[in-house]
Amino acid sequence: MTAALVAAGLGIIPGTAQAADPVPVAAGVAEAIAKASTSEGFHSPADRTIRTALPTAAGSGRANAKTAAPQTAPAAQTAQAEPAAPAAALDAGANPTLAVDVSGTSYTAHGIELTTLITSADFALGVVIDWGDGKTETATAQGPAELHHSHTYDKSGEYQVKVTVTDTANAVQATNGGAFLTPGSDFTPHTPTRLLDTRNGTGAPAAKVPGAGTARVKVAGNAAVPAGVTAVALNVTVTETVDSGYVTAWPGAGYDRPGTSNLNYTAGRSIPNLVIVPVGEDGYVELYNGGQQPVDLIADVTGYFTRASAGGYTSMTPARFVDTREGLGTARGKLAARSAFTTPISGLHGVPQGITAVALNVTVTEPGGLGHLTAFSGAGPVPTASNLNFQAGQTIANAVIVPVAEDGTIKIFNGAYLPAHVVVDVVGYYSKDSKAAFLPFTPFRTLDTREEAYGWPGGRFRAREYITQGFTPDNATAAGVEAYVLNTTVTETGGDGYLSVAPGPYALPAPGEPAAPAGPRPGSSTLNWTTGTTVPNLVQASDGEHGVITFWNQGYQDADLVLDVFGVYQSK
Repeated sequence: MTAALVAAGLGIIPGTAQAADPVPVAAGVAEAIAKASTSEGFHSPADRTIRTALPTAAGSGRANAKTAAPQTAPAAQTAQAEPAAPAAALDAGANPTLAVDVSGTSYTAHGIELTTLITSADFALGVVIDWGDGKTETATAQGPAELHHSHTYDKSGEYQVKVTVTDTANAVQATNGGAFLTPGSDFTPHTPTRLLDTRNGTGAPAAKVPGAGTARVKVAGNAAVPAGVTAVALNVTVTETVDSGYVTAWPGAGYDRPGTSNLNYTAGRSIPNLVIVPVGEDGYVELYNGGQQPVDLIADVTGYFTRASAGGYTSMTPARFVDTREGLGTARGKLAARSAFTTPISGLHGVPQGITAVALNVTVTEPGGLGHLTAFSGAGPVPTASNLNFQAGQTIANAVIVPVAEDGTIKIFNGAYLPAHVVVDVVGYYSKDSKAAFLPFTPFRTLDTREEAYGWPGGRFRAREYITQGFTPDNATAAGVEAYVLNTTVTETGGDGYLSVAPGPYALPAPGEPAAPAGPRPGSSTLNWTTGTTVPNLVQASDGEHGVITFWNQGYQDADLVLDVFGVYQSK
């Protein structure tokens, strides 16, 4: 049987009728980006225009009645620039209605759409737009006009935009503008630090979170995370579970809780997952316990996003950097109890020098007992926070964002009292030279193989086969998407296995065309599962040059796959 199964984004399977009215993933992504990036922008009305009289050359045939010099005055004096003056103070003959209304908004992470409304008598006008980043643009107009311009900033931040309209014939100039704040946010890594632990009262009362209850996590102004933070990277762990359930993270105050989940749990298991979530206006994030029984929740911050120039994101095809079973990236053999290894990141597999943080998928396998792993830059003592919790014999993976030391290395610490094997895959990195900014949006579910409601008529996630999803829409709003922030969940598993996520090597076929041939089977893993488990993991995935992401069931039994989309990294 061929592994080339589906074009899930279009609801197409070779030899199978298309699902009724499927909603393509790309359409949902385009709409979500448009809503998320539509900024309040700025609007400076025409009555804020600053009018300035320009120098008038002698003998030009036009003299400003209020400022003209006597005929006997030196030429240098007649060429002096007049001081700025409000419109009413200027000569009524100097195009007295000249004014500029300027507004800026955005539909992408770094873009601005500028509208300039010019009020003027019928004279030739020159227009200069200063974008505030050292770049300018020029245009011309004749009399009253409406002009539209677009611009893309290289980095996140606030920029002073100014439009200057010059009427040379009447020696008058009108200027207006405002401050524009990009919707996208850049990343700043943070030493892993515990913000919440309901077991001991860190960040909240020492009490379990009841079923259908919430825990509030203070982010802004806590542990050196600044005010004005837009989103945060948290490693959330659920523990002391007695039943099945799920956890949802969202901004809280002023926002409705989404119908998606960030991690799923079963009785007696401690489950971690990386969460990238917007921070509410009050500086908090909410964690909802979707189970019926109380649980303990832990949240460790590993970085945050602000609308200031910091680290942009660059996605990679997942690459294996460490495998202690093979001696890749470190010494061969299990990582000893209560010890760490150091491994280089910068300078390998296309990762440049000078990065500030790295996005990983870390897997522990064959552990001898209960414990945890912590990834950190190696600077200072081992953090008290954890990235991944495990039990004896368990294979489990978790997404990790970790600061990188100045020498380009990171460390992995085994907090257990027995050795374990460790696997590390790199999926991307953050650096000042990377341009993609994070743009979160209201999460939405794009696939659930248990439900045909998502345009999926293909049944279960079949063993040793793959599902493709088309993500990039044919829409300028989604231009420059570097990666998608997804939450993948595998459930109803019939045996052991693992999930691989990678850019699709081929474009989606048009309706009625045969499926593209299978690409190479990825050698990296995103999450691992055992029989009867439900396992989540966050994925920061590129859709490559064809706008397609491929999800591989690397197990030998069928399972079900759920995909939720939480945001994008966008360079436009």
